Amino acid sequence: MTTASFPPAPPRFVADGNGAPAAVYAERAARFGRERDAVTRRWSRTADLLLVLFVAAAAGLGWGILARMPLLIVAGGVLFVGYGALALHHGSLGAARRRYTELAAINDEAGRRLARDWDGLPLRHVTRGDPGHAYAVDLDLFGRASLFHLLQPAMTPFGEATLARWLLRPAAPETITARQVAAAELAPLLDFREELAIGARRMDAVKTDPEPFLAWAESEPWLRGMRASVWAARSSTVLLWVLFVLHVARVVPYPLWLPFLAANVILHAALGGRAYRTLAGVWQQEGAFRHYAELFRLISSTRFQSGELRGVTEGLTAGGLTAEQQMRRLNRLTSLAIPRSAPLYWPVQIATLWDIHALALLEGWQVVVGGRVRGWLTALGEAESLAALGGLAYDNPTWAFPAIDHDARSIDARELGHPLLSEEARVVNDVTVGPAGAVLLVTGSNMSGKSTLLRTIGVNLVLAGAGAPVCAASFRSPPVELWTSMRVQDSLEQGVSYFMAELQRLKAVVDAARANAASGDRCFVYLLDEILQGTNTAERQIAARRIIGHLAGLDTLGAVSTHDLTLAESPELTAIVRPIHFSETFTEGSDGPSMTFDYTIRPGIATSTNALRLMEIVGLDLE
Repeated sequence: MTTASFPPAPPRFVADGNGAPAAVYAERAARFGRERDAVTRRWSRTADLLLVLFVAAAAGLGWGILARMPLLIVAGGVLFVGYGALALHHGSLGAARRRYTELAAINDEAGRRLARDWDGLPLRHVTRGDPGHAYAVDLDLFGRASLFHLLQPAMTPFGEATLARWLLRPAAPETITARQVAAAELAPLLDFREELAIGARRMDAVKTDPEPFLAWAESEPWLRGMRASVWAARSSTVLLWVLFVLHVARVVPYPLWLPFLAANVILHAALGGRAYRTLAGVWQQEGAFRHYAELFRLISSTRFQSGELRGVTEGLTAGGLTAEQQMRRLNRLTSLAIPRSAPLYWPVQIATLWDIHALALLEGWQVVVGGRVRGWLTALGEAESLAALGGLAYDNPTWAFPAIDHDARSIDARELGHPLLSEEARVVNDVTVGPAGAVLLVTGSNMSGKSTLLRTIGVNLVLAGAGAPVCAASFRSPPVELWTSMRVQDSLEQGVSYFMAELQRLKAVVDAARANAASGDRCFVYLLDEILQGTNTAERQIAARRIIGHLAGLDTLGAVSTHDLTLAESPELTAIVRPIHFSETFTEGSDGPSMTFDYTIRPGIATSTNALRLMEIVGLDLE
């Protein structure tokens, strides 16, 4: 007797009952706004008091010195101490004010994200879609009003790169399941996700590329190969100052320190230039180090249950210290750098060889930690990406995590909608693409929803492959390799016509389908929108039938939209085509004819067209 093997059921995020996400975000934005305003008032009052204290301290100290009154001098000194303490408090109030400002903005943006208010939602990511990618441009993965715009509140460079990679290439089914569990765990952790976003928002002001720093961190320390020179610099500096002090104290009658001063000049000329360039290169990242340390502290201090999240926190140590502690130590070491613009830079260098000693300390950190930092930042990027998926689950509690099943022969979705449309504008449909070898043929008149349906299928497949919830009540699919042909453009610069550009795109789709059939590890899915529009009707019909038939023969899953209502009647496609259509409704009113759509799928081929009626509606009646 054999036991059937089923994939694990996908997780389900259940809202905690504290209110709809829109209401929660509105309440939090208002509350943090009130906290910001209250702290701002205290901050302003403290600033006024600081001014009064400074004037009083300066007056008391000055008067006491001039009048030789010890009590006034002591009082002035006490006031200056109070001024310093109050200045620290003022700084903490400023930090609290910035934090409440950021939290209020984060929750306000979250509300705009729910409403799909793209104009009011900052576009923070710099990643853009490659026109040659399998689906990135066709499915609006990047840019304004894109999937990335929906998913990303704010991210570090590694977070953005990680999330982009997840969207551009579907993960293995077991990885998808692990990400789903992690996203479901992170969904209700609103405070944690917003703290991650605060760290990333603060890093926006730094705007530094981490790659030069990582290249240095992973390289061989320069001074370690020059131990004799390093010890010469240490010995020369110590002997210089010892002999100088002895000479000033007249213990040594001769200026024996002068040869060591000359040695310092020579050593600085030989080593100081490169030492400074290295220090300056690392010092430019100083602002980012503080924020990375805080983000590592946040992740390490949170107890997670899912294996994916526990895997992120593992390994955030080096040299017996946590990643947070090591990054704060790096921040302290980089603070030793002295800018060359400083008035005392050159005297300090000649007298102490400061840059060489500072670089030696920094390379000590590099030896212990340098090779671990990229892994830490990668783990941080994964945590941010999982938080983005968890945020999507929290914002849309009716969405489902998809079941990715190797045994599935079709894509089956119930109440499938487009994730980039607001809930008010979205129309959902039950959709099945498959079984393998069959073609979903989508017909309908202009503007009826054919292209949107194909993009709805595609964008939800992308979300499913990344480990995110999908805009559906339920969704089951095999592991897929997705390709699309929807937004083909001609190129005057490259001398490529629209028809040639479309042929090149279709060839890429067919080649990818053939390669996938040879590997056999995923089910190939193609989505083709109004193919071969750039040629005459007769040839378009013949070519389209050949392409669709060839793709279906590779045991693929596919959906094709078309205005050609005869496409399904060809003998070679009749057996494999599953036709569905959209329709419209015309009404005659006092202002003339009007047309409405319900965007609801119906079985069979479309029975109406609307091009001539549209001409009449827009006033292009040429009869």
